Amino acid sequence: MTDFLIRPIEACDNPAVANIIRTVMPEFGADGPGFAIHDAEVDGMHEAYARPRSAYFVVERHGVVIGGGGIAPLEGGDAGVCELRKMYFLPEARGIGAGSAMMLRCLDTARTHGFQRCYLETLSGMDAAQSLYRRHGFTRLDAPMGGTGHFSCDKFFIREL
Repeated sequence: MTDFLIRPIEACDNPAVANIIRTVMPEFGADGPGFAIHDAEVDGMHEAYARPRSAYFVVERHGVVIGGGGIAPLEGGDAGVCELRKMYFLPEARGIGAGSAMMLRCLDTARTHGFQRCYLETLSGMDAAQSLYRRHGFTRLDAPMGGTGHFSCDKFFIREL
């Protein structure tokens, strides 16, 4: 039995989610130009993912938001492709099954929204994340898709839904 909850983001979660993104990304050297940490949506994740075919979820443990992840249409991509976006976890959310549970929730939601494939971008050094992606059926791509603006990411993955 898990002792965490995955639920849709609420407006009151915006500060916690922004803090998680701004805490975790620098831990992996992802705080320079071309990384999601600088996306305008970071401070308003609830509003950003209230758009059509988008969803963002948080991981809550003992009443505290400790991680999150979501899906949205791939910017500049085919209408059948979504992007797994901003999936980050504080250290206390790691190793408890939250990553796999979040991945399943996001992939199920992507299917519900009619996507056929799920794309993601990441960075060398995020080895645990890449292992999670592979376990959930993602395969490596040689080049990025779409136009996310995250030009500093150097690893790209895709998965059929």
